[in-house]
Amino acid sequence: MASPRRDGDREELERELHTSTYQELLRGLQATEPFLRQFRTWADVIAFMRAGTSTDPLKDEILRPIFRAHKDDRDPCWRTVLLVIFWPGIESLSYKKRRWDEDPDDLWQNIVLTFLLEVSRLDVNRRPARLVQKVVNDTIHHLYEGYGRRWKRTNREVPINPQHMEGVTTGRDGVDIEAIDLRAAYQQQVSKLQEHLSAGRISESEFFMLLGTRLHGSSLAEYARAVGLDYEVAKKRRLRLEARLRRLEDAVR
Repeated sequence: MASPRRDGDREELERELHTSTYQELLRGLQATEPFLRQFRTWADVIAFMRAGTSTDPLKDEILRPIFRAHKDDRDPCWRTVLLVIFWPGIESLSYKKRRWDEDPDDLWQNIVLTFLLEVSRLDVNRRPARLVQKVVNDTIHHLYEGYGRRWKRTNREVPINPQHMEGVTTGRDGVDIEAIDLRAAYQQQVSKLQEHLSAGRISESEFFMLLGTRLHGSSLAEYARAVGLDYEVAKKRRLRLEARLRRLEDAVR
């Protein structure tokens, strides 16, 4: 279910797609992709993608060149385009899986992070068709894996089928103190990273690197593969980033 704050975030991203930077990306695709020449702006592309059914093969004619371009240059603007395209599906997923997390903001953030990792690792040379379903199914699958690790850490029962999971169990007295403590610690870490991001002390890519490898259980190797980085390059970036954050945190003590 949409929230006013998320509606504002979506509208801001949609406005960003009207800037010259994004229009140049669209023009670049149109130079080699005749199907895309019917669209004047990204808003027209978004309207086409949100109409009809997810199984429409013409939607692959749009997604395929976007994924190829992203794989070639790793420009984060492509991920913004994909996030806007898939926004209704992400909202639907956050509603359907609302019982996976007591905090809807945590759930939303986890879904978006998982989605961004999935679109970063998708290879259209290996999977050229039914791309909408591929992205959605992989996002659900890896989101479930991430929550499964959290449920195991808190001794909660892990549901066998993520599609039909309706809730999680608690302790004998109905209050899972360990889960509450872990959630508080998790949210504290996320809030700290968000502060650094908002203040410009870390970039968006650094934020997602730390969120994935510090808090969501992904290894650095998994993260590097997902975003197309050489492992050694990712390792050096992570070490420099951690050192910078330690200096920042030491300075405020």
